[in-house]
Amino acid sequence: MTKIAVVFADGCEEVEGLSIIDVFRRLGIQADMVGLTSKQVNGDHNIQLTCDKTVDDSLLDYDVVAFPGGKTGAENLRDNQKLRDLMVQRQEKGKWDAAMCAAPIALARYGVLDNADYTCYPGFDEQTKKDAQNGNFQETIAVVDKDKKVITSRGPATAWAFAYQIAEALEIDTKALKQGMLYNYLADNIQDSL
Repeated sequence: MTKIAVVFADGCEEVEGLSIIDVFRRLGIQADMVGLTSKQVNGDHNIQLTCDKTVDDSLLDYDVVAFPGGKTGAENLRDNQKLRDLMVQRQEKGKWDAAMCAAPIALARYGVLDNADYTCYPGFDEQTKKDAQNGNFQETIAVVDKDKKVITSRGPATAWAFAYQIAEALEIDTKALKQGMLYNYLADNIQDSL
């Protein structure tokens, strides 16, 4: 059975993490909210989140572990040794990992973005480049590196695209959900409405 974990840290970008949880739960896939150090997380915009569990060795069992951004949240993820150790083990086992907005700074520090194609929020690319050995930064909405099994994205407005990219990397059919959520309508019409 496919399952995904989203790790929430204090200072996280709430919409980025919750978009992933929402898309996967609508798809009928187990999607767990995992608090970095506590089940109670205070997001960057003072939205209180109640997670299902906290970070433990079970992260090794998920098909994907995803990180939302937010500067403070990303720094908290980056600086947590327990999470780092688990994410390094996940990479060694060939598991998918994902991060968006500022959170690729955590994957870069862990070495997960070494030799990987990735993207991140504007302004965090310099920090990410310092830590990602031979990483290849790209300015696109979402980047999927199939060889490294890493998915990254830019920022809050790209959260839905990021969630769908994660699902599609796991070979989950998103066509009906994209239509039902009007995602395709948005993608086809956003330029005309600006």
